[in-house]
Amino acid sequence: MIVGELKEIVRHPVKSFRGESVQNTTIESYGLYGDRSHAFLDQTRPGYFLTATQFPAMIGYCAEFIGQENPNEFPAIQITTPDGKTYLWGDKELTLELEERSGRTISTIQYDPKEVPLGAIEEEHVLLTTDASLAQLEKLWGGKVDNRRFRPNLLISLDKPVPFVEESWFGKRLQIGEAELEVKRHCERCMIITINPDTYVQDSSLLKTVVQERQNHFGVYASVIKPGKINVGDKIHVLDHL
Repeated sequence: MIVGELKEIVRHPVKSFRGESVQNTTIESYGLYGDRSHAFLDQTRPGYFLTATQFPAMIGYCAEFIGQENPNEFPAIQITTPDGKTYLWGDKELTLELEERSGRTISTIQYDPKEVPLGAIEEEHVLLTTDASLAQLEKLWGGKVDNRRFRPNLLISLDKPVPFVEESWFGKRLQIGEAELEVKRHCERCMIITINPDTYVQDSSLLKTVVQERQNHFGVYASVIKPGKINVGDKIHVLDHL
């Protein structure tokens, strides 16, 4: 059954930095190619990443791959800071800037293109949202909701705009382009959705609305069943149970 089409693909080459919207990519066994493949480790909290939870302004740093996807080696990553400076991943000046602004000692880590561990993504392989659910949340909250607050990988445009219909897909497979996913469960939200992706100002009212009206759920997680290429505009097929 076709339920809609793929409206946007977003990957985050650097964990907690702003992602890049792409027209096509490959879904690997771990999720979108290169998603959360590079990160900063918080040396003040051994074993943990530095994220926007500790340093909200990370949302304002935009990371994008430069060059073609390579299954054996990630392309270079260009990072644009909130004030317009550009760095490449690994530049010491960027690390120093983040340390100064966050007040923390940090180091970098990056993974192999063939295996980005779940720990970098923290929950599942892929995060999905739908346009109908966003529209309904705007009604509940009483304001415009920027989808970037939720940091999804895939935004689905539904043929029938039924809010939260994606929650009826648990245990089912989605076919998107060459790839297949299994929809697993709700995404439970945290303070990151309170951060305005343009101003980095925090407003707790959206999180309160999601907690009160949606039991703190928005978006759904999916795991990869079959890797493959996907493109914006691909039809979304909901298949039978596994």
